[in-house]
Amino acid sequence: MTVKTVDALLVGAGAMSTTLAMMLNKLDPSLKICMVERLDHVANESTDGWNNAGTGHAAYCELNYTPEEGEGKVNISKALEINASFEVTLQFWSYLVKTGALPSPSEFINRTPHKSFVWGQKNVDFLRQRYELMSAHHLFTGMEYSEDPAKLAEWMPLVMAERKGKDPVAATHVQHGSDVDFGSLARNMVSHLEKQDNFELLLGHSVEDMQRSSTGGWSVLLEDNKSGEVTRVRSKFVFLGAGGGALPLLQKSEIPECEGYGGFPVSGQWLVCTKPEIANQHHAKVYGKAAIGAPPMSVPHLDTRVINGERALLFGPFAGFTTKFLKQGSKMDLPASVKVNNLKPMVSVGLNNMALTKYLISEVFQSDKSRMDSLREYFPAAKDEDWTLANAGQRVQIIKKDDKGKGKLEFGTEIVAAADGSLAALLGASPGASTATQTMIDVIERCFSDKLDSDGWKERLKTMIPSYEESLIEDAELLQTIRQDTLSTLELK
Repeated sequence: MTVKTVDALLVGAGAMSTTLAMMLNKLDPSLKICMVERLDHVANESTDGWNNAGTGHAAYCELNYTPEEGEGKVNISKALEINASFEVTLQFWSYLVKTGALPSPSEFINRTPHKSFVWGQKNVDFLRQRYELMSAHHLFTGMEYSEDPAKLAEWMPLVMAERKGKDPVAATHVQHGSDVDFGSLARNMVSHLEKQDNFELLLGHSVEDMQRSSTGGWSVLLEDNKSGEVTRVRSKFVFLGAGGGALPLLQKSEIPECEGYGGFPVSGQWLVCTKPEIANQHHAKVYGKAAIGAPPMSVPHLDTRVINGERALLFGPFAGFTTKFLKQGSKMDLPASVKVNNLKPMVSVGLNNMALTKYLISEVFQSDKSRMDSLREYFPAAKDEDWTLANAGQRVQIIKKDDKGKGKLEFGTEIVAAADGSLAALLGASPGASTATQTMIDVIERCFSDKLDSDGWKERLKTMIPSYEESLIEDAELLQTIRQDTLSTLELK
């Protein structure tokens, strides 16, 4: 058996782990970091370009981030948080581009205007109120709104061409939205890290067991999927950033903080068009409103995608259900995750979310014709022969105990950490990779607080992320300065 001793063991080679590895390396190059991935390639699950929508989630167009509450009032508080978090991500990427750690921005991010589009008077009233509230805040300066079909045809010609009916329509438009190839981003980060001292990548290795070490930290058993060779890694800190696979690994740790957590897997599919003569007519991410009962990840949208330099159109997602937690996982993932301490929350979530259950059943049995009919609500002239159905990645939504000991389903992301800061896991899905930098800052603050206070990490974080410890929601002048820099550096103007 091979034995390794490291400062940080990061499980999973997707957007979250690669972001954390890059941050730790820049904060202290002497830290020994080991990244382990079950698959034979980096970023091959949810982070891969075709396994997610590639939206740089800034809440410009995603209507589920601005819910209607009592008396039809729109709440934009979550949108403010998400936009500010994405600005943090853009700062970190800009720093990495400027220092040569990342290549030309066009290899992983491209300017793609973000638009919301609705029809029907009630939805138009909602979008108008949303625009009035958001455009009054400096984070959303530059957002445009129109109810004029001619103007909408300028913004999104494919969406408006051959549109019939007399329903009122409305849209918002933000020019500096983005399409992100998170797979390319993660692979470029790892490529840079592999050139640094004190970083090791182990592909094709699975975590078989993990136990607290008597000397502090963790002892983790890894198995080579091909040879069967076992490696023991002793690490002061462990991060579980394995997407849907994080929950089973967290349960292996048996830390008390993970009690009561469960997972609800939701699969997805896209309609994809790769014909240049069609793809080149649409340059936007156009988001609509989700169906009643639909999870937030199922908000319909017609997107420009640029993956590996190739342009395509994507529409969806169409939700489904499987018991797998990962696209390349096992059908036993969900059953195996049911424990005594999370059985009650998981059962109560199933009983109390009938609208979601009904929605998923209808999606599973949806026909090709029904999917194309949904597409034609956003692209009336779409032809069946131009589109193919592709599978997206898995999303595992969080189930956790509520105050009454029952369960509640949550659609965000959450860090679960050991009390001593020796282990952290990221659970959940949306907004995911777009807010990875802010999420990993949270991990660092919870698990490396001693270094932040005494080893100069705060000053280094401030160099990488100029808004660190300041509020972009409150400080309009700071936001303007930072946004001008990031939009220029990342070629998003």
